[in-house]
Amino acid sequence: MAKQTRSNDWGFPRWRAYGGERAATEVRLCDRHGCTEPGDRPAPKAPNKPERWYFCERHASEYNRNWNYFEGLSAEDAANREAGERRDANGYQSASHYGWGGPGDGTHSADEMRALEVLELEGDPDFEEVKNAYRRLAKANHPDVAKDADAAIRFQAVQAAYEVLRRADERRGVLSP
Repeated sequence: MAKQTRSNDWGFPRWRAYGGERAATEVRLCDRHGCTEPGDRPAPKAPNKPERWYFCERHASEYNRNWNYFEGLSAEDAANREAGERRDANGYQSASHYGWGGPGDGTHSADEMRALEVLELEGDPDFEEVKNAYRRLAKANHPDVAKDADAAIRFQAVQAAYEVLRRADERRGVLSP
């Protein structure tokens, strides 16, 4: 049989599928010596430099675990860089309320609003009120105290609501962890 000299695209190279070339696809190997896995995860060789290493997933995770962002900087330069990055990141932190688009009153998420309903609280209670409501409802709905069949379900709902509000207060910095 004769070797085919014509392409199957009738002279229109745009008709080929992506990756449909006839030549073998070149795969970049991991830059770690002796590794034969594809190196498809770039990692910087140095801070603020364009050069990159290309590692496989296993070696990329090892590299990231040992990465020291402040290597080679004096303590003063490292503090200045950290302060600058915190300043830039605080701009995102102060605008974080724009990412919250769920139902609620603007100060609480939808989960927190449901938790307040379960604990029979209204408005914006402080954490002492939340603790008092939790203790009151936990005592009333404990399966050993309330002998009805739904007591365990109500008790679990009260516990879950308390956890949601406790975590929310920790995130806001109201509670000390």
